[in-house]
Amino acid sequence: MTAYAIAQVNSVRFNAEIVEYLLRIDATLDPFGGRFIVHAPKDLRVMEGTWGDAGTIVIEFPSMDAATAWWDSPAYREILPLRTRHMDADIILVEGVPAGYRAEQAVKEQ
Repeated sequence: MTAYAIAQVNSVRFNAEIVEYLLRIDATLDPFGGRFIVHAPKDLRVMEGTWGDAGTIVIEFPSMDAATAWWDSPAYREILPLRTRHMDADIILVEGVPAGYRAEQAVKEQ
């Protein structure tokens, strides 16, 4: 089942360390089948509630195991401080739903 790393970015101080992080993150994703599907879009429209205005990031993985293995990998752990020193974000790993899923299935699972 597909899984996603989702970040709601609250603030970021763009500097040399963030640039280095951005230049290195793709190589940490590749071994785990991760790929960006949303990366700080220019057009983000908050329809309800509150949301960090600095951006949203969504990375897709083939499974929750792959997403967790990436997060815990030595390669990602090595570059993580480059981001955390300069970015405030809320980040989750979340499993997707199977193809053909319909919201009514949530009622049946109760």
